[in-house]
Amino acid sequence: MRPIKESTSKFIKVRCPKCKNEQIIFGKASTKVPCLVCDKVLSDPTGGKAKIKARILEVLE
Repeated sequence: MRPIKESTSKFIKVRCPKCKNEQIIFGKASTKVPCLVCDKVLSDPTGGKAKIKARILEVLE
């Protein structure tokens, strides 16, 4: 029996630089993630970890 591999991906709480909205995004998002209030792009996909374009407030376990 093989051990279960623990996930290395995390959810991240970020603050939009434009409207200051706080929202939770996936650290390895495979699509562009827009702000839910002003539609500014908060992260871009890179093929692995997403490039975060907002202020990171907290990494959620």
